[in-house]
Amino acid sequence: MPYDHRNTTRRTRTRTRTRSLALALVATGCCAVLAGCGASQASQPDGKSTESENPRAASPAPAPTPTPTPPSLAGRTVVLDPGHNPGNFRHSTEINQKVNIGTNRKECDTTGTSTNAGYTEASFTLDVTHRLRDLLTARGAEVVLTHDADRPWGPCIDERAKIGNAARADAVVSVHADGSAVGNRGFHVILPAPVREGSADTAKIVGPSRELGERIADRFARATGTAPANYLGSGSGLDVRDDLGGLNLSTVPKVFVECGNMRDPKDAQLLTSAAWRQKAAQGIADGIATYLEG
Repeated sequence: MPYDHRNTTRRTRTRTRTRSLALALVATGCCAVLAGCGASQASQPDGKSTESENPRAASPAPAPTPTPTPPSLAGRTVVLDPGHNPGNFRHSTEINQKVNIGTNRKECDTTGTSTNAGYTEASFTLDVTHRLRDLLTARGAEVVLTHDADRPWGPCIDERAKIGNAARADAVVSVHADGSAVGNRGFHVILPAPVREGSADTAKIVGPSRELGERIADRFARATGTAPANYLGSGSGLDVRDDLGGLNLSTVPKVFVECGNMRDPKDAQLLTSAAWRQKAAQGIADGIATYLEG
């Protein structure tokens, strides 16, 4: 084919336009790359990067762990005395032996009373004591039991007092239920009378024991919804006695709680209810706690 210089000129122009377009695309790509780099890492006027050299330094400091509040009765010792013993009735000789209670001599222990249906006071007191122990332990108290039906009979009333004294208890509560006449209803708390005779001297514990008893009577009524005894204490729910060795021989604050009258059918219905016994334990625990917390 003959040579045509016009074709050469056109090819030259085409190559020129192609190179120009390629250079433009390369320049545009570089700008994009440079722009991207600039967006991810800005520079300060002095040329230093604003990114932290230590990523952890920008993390917020962990919140301090709050110090747990100690249980309200931590460091306090409570002795619980379940009245009587389920095995006492099989050991009449042993429990009838007389022991010194300061003012006179009295039987080591008794079998306790029961409902007409045969639910014994010893079974009742042990059940309430277990519930009470769990409630007090949950509040941080150290709880000591005078017995846990882990011995065939007893302990005697003078030994029960010694257990509380030896533990240097902040409070001692003896759990009972009364055996009065039908129609006599309600709970009461027995307080120590001023006694100073023989080995008995209650002078130091009369005041604090009354305070403990008043707190328990108040909280027991609230928790159980039952009224103070209608047959003693003039409706106060408090009764002062000087004939109980467990109180006479105590050197630490101590009270007896008579939770109700097992011989009255209406009270007996409460005392045989597990739900009511839990309320009774709660009321006693609340009373002890308010006393110890001041």
